[in-house]
Amino acid sequence: MTTRSSALECRFCKAPLRTSFVDLGMSPLCQTHIAPDQLGDMEPFYPLHAYVCDDCHLVQLQEFVAPDSIFSEYAYFSSYSSSWVEHARRYAVMAADRFKLGAHSRVMEIASNDGYLLQHFVAAGIPVLGIEPAANVAQVAIGKGIPTTVRFMGRASAADIAREHGKADLLLGNNVLAHVPDINDFVGGMKDLLAPGGTITMEFPHLLRLIEGVQFDTIYHEHFSYLSLVTVERIFAHHGLTLFDVEELPTHGGSLRIYARHTDENVNGTARPVGERVHALREREIADGYLGTERYQGFGERVRETKRKLLAFLIDAKAHGKTVVGYGAPGKGNTLLNYCGIRTDFLDFTVDANPYKQGKFTPGTRIPILAPAAIREAKPDYVLILPWNLKDEIARDAAYIRDWGGQFVVPIPEVTVF
Repeated sequence: MTTRSSALECRFCKAPLRTSFVDLGMSPLCQTHIAPDQLGDMEPFYPLHAYVCDDCHLVQLQEFVAPDSIFSEYAYFSSYSSSWVEHARRYAVMAADRFKLGAHSRVMEIASNDGYLLQHFVAAGIPVLGIEPAANVAQVAIGKGIPTTVRFMGRASAADIAREHGKADLLLGNNVLAHVPDINDFVGGMKDLLAPGGTITMEFPHLLRLIEGVQFDTIYHEHFSYLSLVTVERIFAHHGLTLFDVEELPTHGGSLRIYARHTDENVNGTARPVGERVHALREREIADGYLGTERYQGFGERVRETKRKLLAFLIDAKAHGKTVVGYGAPGKGNTLLNYCGIRTDFLDFTVDANPYKQGKFTPGTRIPILAPAAIREAKPDYVLILPWNLKDEIARDAAYIRDWGGQFVVPIPEVTVF
């Protein structure tokens, strides 16, 4: 389906972008929460329309706002999710053992946030450096005793970091690869910052799971790219990096953790071989059509059907006098709310454990964000879980809604009440 002129070009291979993946209309930046004194101000909205490149099959958004306007001050703090901190702890234990990391090693994390992950390496006596563009978030990490430099990742900053701190034996990034508009500068910078014999690990939502689970709310302006293994493998190879292992993870609705090394690696006369998991997932994606265009078509109609089902549920609930509130104010939730047109006519308020968001309003839809205690006071009939990827954690933490007969609602891939 050709819906756009060739004026747009792929951020990786520069081919013209002609094929629409999904059009989610106009949407504000998902982490620009509105303070009470801003409620009368105009709020910018931008097209939220994802395309797929016919050549390299990178699914992507157009860049409307520069990264430093989005990430220099950020409202997302990783440590507010206990399950995510535990995920990071398990990773640190695994990585330290697998790559024989110790006091002689150097671990660097790109987009290190508030130190949720690097703290586990620090506790093990392994030297670390956080690379975090948001000064307000980096300051929290520094306060925890985690060395952090405030800058964006790219070739120029990689050269500066290597000169100031040396190169990384383990260079990692969780949910950052999708956040960079210049993916060539970013991956090229990682290549430059990686020590000989070193390892890169990256985690990011898996495009295969996004499509299968109709996870359209994962699409927002802060996420510039949506990634399959076959496309990431091609991008990394272009920059002299070889993927030698991959894991499929349950996080964020289904993610990949890739392992990369220098393509020309030579450790004791050999390079680490590409493992069976890479070969198997590559073949699975190819068999599923991820190197063609047909696989990406039809997603938009599935998204529209998901929207209709959610609105039908909310309309019926309100028609029967039921009260509905939200749980969480994540980026994905704001895509869902804006695309579906859900405001306070459907959702009285939402809550979030992050004090940085409390007392503000959701972007675009202007739904009040309160502290979690507000749910106990309101005793709603339904709690709509916006960060549905954390539904188990939230259902456990807010199990008290059962005391008055309350039920949880998950919107993706379709409405589920439990």
